[in-house]
Amino acid sequence: MGWWQVNADTLAGSRFLLSPLAEAFASLQLLHRGAAGRLGAHPGEQAWLRTHLPAYRALLADDPVTALLVRAGLGRDWIADFLTPTPLDGESFEEGVARVRATAPGEARAHLRVSLGGRALPAALEGDDVPERAARLLEYVWGDAVRPYWDRRRRVLEADVVARTAQVSRGGWAAVLDALRPGTRWLGENRLQVNLHEYPPREISGAELLFVPVTPRSGWVSWDEPARRYAVVYPCAGALAGTGERAAVPAGLGALLGGARAQVLVLLDSPLSTTQLTAVTGQGLGSVGRHLKVLLDCGLVERRRAGRSVLYSRTGAGQVLVEAAAGSVTARD
Repeated sequence: MGWWQVNADTLAGSRFLLSPLAEAFASLQLLHRGAAGRLGAHPGEQAWLRTHLPAYRALLADDPVTALLVRAGLGRDWIADFLTPTPLDGESFEEGVARVRATAPGEARAHLRVSLGGRALPAALEGDDVPERAARLLEYVWGDAVRPYWDRRRRVLEADVVARTAQVSRGGWAAVLDALRPGTRWLGENRLQVNLHEYPPREISGAELLFVPVTPRSGWVSWDEPARRYAVVYPCAGALAGTGERAAVPAGLGALLGGARAQVLVLLDSPLSTTQLTAVTGQGLGSVGRHLKVLLDCGLVERRRAGRSVLYSRTGAGQVLVEAAAGSVTARD
């Protein structure tokens, strides 16, 4: 497993950060998996892929060199480092992709060789246009498949940060780190496991540590060694935003509570704000507020304040109700 040595001051000074470039790259990963026939288990991802995968496939069919670049750069165990520069505070997508474009061609090719795991770099990728091709591909993904949804996705990401921050106050950093993504957990003795791969540990005490949410179910780590900046990118809580899909609601639960209200209850398996619920469900803010009031009055959800936000989650009674409804569907199947 890969892990970082993190002292208490580094962890205490760590923070969450949003990155449009990370969101675009995570979406590229999702398109790459979809093009390979792995359409994902989440209905939101499936709907987004149905919308955007045909054009992505056509783009790569027309540009086989860029198709080679994607396959080489998104390796099974390693991503070419120049594709995922460590995010900066307040950085726009355009500023982030400019850093990808500015990568020295020789450095980009070296990163591709690492991601290929020792396999030979295809001859078509030996040219000096590799960073430019990567930047143009990310610009396509951003413009066609991310930017139209960015306002909504950003609200989901912001709400995730609020929820994680509240979790720190309730259960400490260990609880947050254990729940970020598969392979990430606090090992104790100042060790943060960042993935399941057998890579040498890194001493990052005294460095800047960032946690960066994205809406696709994706994740990676990145670092800028000269600047001593390290980032863990993780999938946020909640569905992929911007697809129009709705959470699956058992028919019986929908009949009991009403479909829209039942959807809110189903989504509250982790703490969410009204902003995040509005973004994920597509319901209006007023409608979400009314549903939450009814669920609160019935004792099915509870709320707690985290800074300026109020987070809602299911109570034990709400959990029993959702599980019973899901169990009845399974039994019928």
